[in-house]
Amino acid sequence: MLAIKRFIFGLFETNTYVVSNGQQVLLIDPACAYEWEQQELLRYMEQAAISHCPLSIIATHGHLDHLWGARWATETWHTPVLMHTADIPMAQAMQQQYDLFGIRAKAEEFPIEGLGVNGLEVSGLEVIETPGHTPGSVCLYWPEDKVLLSGDTLFRMGYGRTDLPGGDTAQLIASLEKLFALPAEVQVYPGHSEATTIGEERR
Repeated sequence: MLAIKRFIFGLFETNTYVVSNGQQVLLIDPACAYEWEQQELLRYMEQAAISHCPLSIIATHGHLDHLWGARWATETWHTPVLMHTADIPMAQAMQQQYDLFGIRAKAEEFPIEGLGVNGLEVSGLEVIETPGHTPGSVCLYWPEDKVLLSGDTLFRMGYGRTDLPGGDTAQLIASLEKLFALPAEVQVYPGHSEATTIGEERR
């Protein structure tokens, strides 16, 4: 059974998740930019007794608010951020995103690999490609547990914007249709705001 812990980090109140099955740990969307956020995450890891488990870092897409803590996370756990290859150029051009949003800071580089390149195998996990919000947006789905981490593709009473560089409304609609084909009882943990279900969102 999955253990899911949500943290709300950063200026955009981004959801960072720690997902564990007791043998492996996934850190999803490391948005912990500030030291106090990073320490909060570390304390949870220690108190939850999962620090001994192999850890992988996954980004649901390449936007800055989901990667503000990526440099710190990759240095702390000595592992790269895994993301869809279509979003790697976006993540590597992080300074352009800072400039777009008027953020006066210098973007920090961090190691990135294509999702699946390093042989990531997590029991029961399916990676669903859901382009639209960005070209390389993905959702993480555990069919047996009926759990979906939807990134910025699907929110509670909403969905991801497509007016930023790389966004595509037609692709997003197709991706939402793909998600709405999942069972109604699937619990959805989005990149922002509160959890919901597939059934609630497709009504």
